[in-house]
Amino acid sequence: MPVLPFKRNVVDDVMILADRVAVSKPPHWLQRLRLPLFAGKVSAGFPSPAADHIEKNLDLNELLIQRPAATYFVRAQGESMLGAGIHPNDILVVDRSLEPVAGKIVICALNGELTVKRLTCENEQWTLKAENPDYPDIMLSDDLELVVWGVVTNVIHPV
Repeated sequence: MPVLPFKRNVVDDVMILADRVAVSKPPHWLQRLRLPLFAGKVSAGFPSPAADHIEKNLDLNELLIQRPAATYFVRAQGESMLGAGIHPNDILVVDRSLEPVAGKIVICALNGELTVKRLTCENEQWTLKAENPDYPDIMLSDDLELVVWGVVTNVIHPV
């Protein structure tokens, strides 16, 4: 695997990305909110008989956040990642402790501008790939300043 042409941000404070974008980290103590998870599944095809009993209680913190001290949230804007299921105003859950490897969706500062793209590597060429054909991919080179701020682990998407 070729050398990574970028730096990783490992600051533990509340982070300021670029000059004007701030992201918030969840507190070290996350309030537990356990909500019912029903045992049955909801059919996205043909209707099926409903199960009316609760399997267990589900804590969304446990579902969405594996490492609270390394996790922050950021709101998406733009449409370059629609193919990955990231829409404008979605909340991205980002883990700074995960390694930014090829195939992962990353949050990064590219020449001081914050962006979300899929990190790819083909024939030793690293690229920030848009998931929308209307947007260009960004080939990484030495003349670009790139700092990866974390790997997207979940997308909170309102309907």
